Amino acid sequence: MAFWLFKSEPHKWSFEAQKAAGEKGTQWDGVRNYQARNFMRAMKVGERGFFYHSNEGKAVVGVVEVIAEAHHDTTSEDPRWECVDLKAVADLPRPVTLEAIKADEALKDMVLVTNSRLSVQPVGEAEFAHICRMGGLDPKRAMGTA
Repeated sequence: MAFWLFKSEPHKWSFEAQKAAGEKGTQWDGVRNYQARNFMRAMKVGERGFFYHSNEGKAVVGVVEVIAEAHHDTTSEDPRWECVDLKAVADLPRPVTLEAIKADEALKDMVLVTNSRLSVQPVGEAEFAHICRMGGLDPKRAMGTA
């Protein structure tokens, strides 16, 4: 199973809005970067990811689950742009800031640290578990294995 990180500016789409979408979730639309799109093409239903508030807050605030694999992004007429659908799974009891992530030696190679501009990115399993623990969330629960 792969793990991911999805960035959103909270004034445009927050984790609260994602949670309000309920079990039906929402499409993760509007991504116009080929590398980020290709990551979404690789995602499978059931994989988990972090919801990251960018610009305002700069922190991992929750966990989401992929509920539909890559399909046409309905916000674009261009067939090259695709997206996945996500639903909220859990809040992080303590948001994990970018500053805390950058300061942690165990996370020094994380894509968020080395390529912070990418809006959709992979997260290693050990990185995922580590950030869950930093945020006060049981990694097995967050991974859907508990």
